[in-house]
Order: sequence, then structure tokens, then C-alpha cells
Amino acid sequence: MPKRPVLATATALAAVSALALPATAPAAPLTGVAAVQDHLQELQKIAEANGGNRAAGQPGYKASLDYIKAQLDRAGFTTSVQEFDAMGGTTYNLLAETPGGDANNVVVFGAHLDSVSRGAGINDNGTGSAAILQAALDYAGSGATPKNKLRFAFWGAEEEGLVGSTHYVQSLPQAERDQIAAYLNFDMVGSPNAGYFTYDGDDSDGEGAGPGPEGSAQIEKLLNDSLAAAGVETEGTDFDGRSDYGPFIEVGIPAGGTFTGAEETKSEEQAQKWGGQAGEAFDPCYHQACDTIDNVDTQALDRNLQAINAAVTTYAEQFPQP
Repeated sequence: MPKRPVLATATALAAVSALALPATAPAAPLTGVAAVQDHLQELQKIAEANGGNRAAGQPGYKASLDYIKAQLDRAGFTTSVQEFDAMGGTTYNLLAETPGGDANNVVVFGAHLDSVSRGAGINDNGTGSAAILQAALDYAGSGATPKNKLRFAFWGAEEEGLVGSTHYVQSLPQAERDQIAAYLNFDMVGSPNAGYFTYDGDDSDGEGAGPGPEGSAQIEKLLNDSLAAAGVETEGTDFDGRSDYGPFIEVGIPAGGTFTGAEETKSEEQAQKWGGQAGEAFDPCYHQACDTIDNVDTQALDRNLQAINAAVTTYAEQFPQP
């Protein structure tokens, strides 16, 4: 009986073994705060590849917008890019909305996507942008169909004076403004010496500007309750016009949002309540080159994401909430 070649036998055994091995399952997509951190890593890489920043009108901004748009397109959102002039050139807002939901009752979640020219802007405002991006992706992944239409907005040129959000609101016909039930703003939600602030929609603090448009108090309550469920007590922060809610409240649209602090100093009382360092800024790297991926408090980011997700799922069904 002739002997089979050893090589042929080994090859045959290898083929059988290969057939017997189970196929490697594709890695499950990241969700929650791990996914937000992944988006922030991508924004950091984009900045590093484009002169160290993601400022409006610069290549890093457009690359950031393209990255986020691709994520939303893949998840089935209807996206559009709005051009406008800023700093003597063209820049962009990105808008993404659910295919379903009542177009006459739209809830908008917004964050500015641009950085200052000094750095990557990962806390200001990569955190807000990445958080609402992931909240949108998590909602799409749930398979739910909203009763209200959800719109996610990524504003350009906020750092130049709220240019993108102002252009958007002012360019809307009145009929389309009237379709917006509420606007929620998320600007810096991972400050390294974090505070936990919600915009004071009911003026319960009695400081600065008065209450927001009718419906703002309900947004504040929902966010306060959500952050309490995540284990933290909030303080109010005034509608002082420093972020992209400004153009919305000017035309009477209810607004709210969360904020973890910028250049202001954390008090002893706040440090006792929230941890961190009293006498230091909530974000010592505010508008500085050191606002990188290392300038983010993951716990603050996670707590704010939980609040954003709660608002998305609640307002997908009803605004104001019962």
C-alpha cells in the first residue's frame, strides 16, 4: 500500500482544523461613555493631524464634522450641512434628525463642534459634541421610533460669538421656528475639576437673567432628576448668553442643558459636595493648548451622558414631560 506524502497529510489536517474553528465574531460596537471616549480620541487625532486644533474655518473643523456626519449617516439619520460665513471664510453647521417623528414637534439637542485655535478643544467642546453624538447613536440602536422628531445639531464658530447657532435660528422661516418645541445645549460636560450645573430655567436662584421661555423649567427639572439618579446634586447656572442656547431663547424657544464649569473657581462648599479641588478652576485648561484627551473627567462625562440619554428618550415621546 503506497504511503501518502507527509506534506499532503499535514495540509489536509490543517484544512480540516480550519473548517472546525469557529468564525471570530465581529466586535460589538461600543456604547455609553466608552463610546464617547472613543469619539474624543478621534477628535484628538483629527486635531493632531491638522495643526493642533479644530477651529472654525480650519481643516480640523471640517474633518471633525465629516467624522461625526459619517457616524450619523451610518446609523440612519437624515443629515444636512449648512454653510455660512465666519472669520472671512466659509464654515458649517451639521444637522441630523430622526427619519420618524412629528415634524411639527421637534426637540433639538445641540453642542458646538469647533475649538479655539490654541488647541484641540477636547473638553470645550469635544465632550458635548461626542456626548450628543453617542446619545443619538444609542437611541438609533434601540430601534425605537420617536413620536416627536429629534434633531441633533453640531454648531460651527461658537467660539467666534455663537455664529453658527445664530445663523441657523435667524435663517429659519417662522413656521419652522414654531415647530421647535425645545432646545437642549451641552457645552463642556467633562471638566477635569467638574461641577454639575443645569441652566436655571425657572430662575429659582434669583440671579442674573430671568427665567427661560415657558417650558425651560421642566427641562431643568428633568436634567436635575437625571443627574440625581446618577448620584450627584446640581446647582443652577444662569442663561448668561455664553453658549448656543442664546439664539433660541431670544426667539422664545424653551431651553436647558448641563455644564461642568469653565474658568470659574470651585468653592470650598462645591468641593465638599462634588469632590475635586477648591480654589482651582473647573477647567484649568479652558481655551488652552492643554485641553486634550487628558483634560476630561470620565465620571462627569458619564453622569452627563446619562442625563442626556434620559432627555432624549423622554422627549422623543413627549415635551414637556408629564
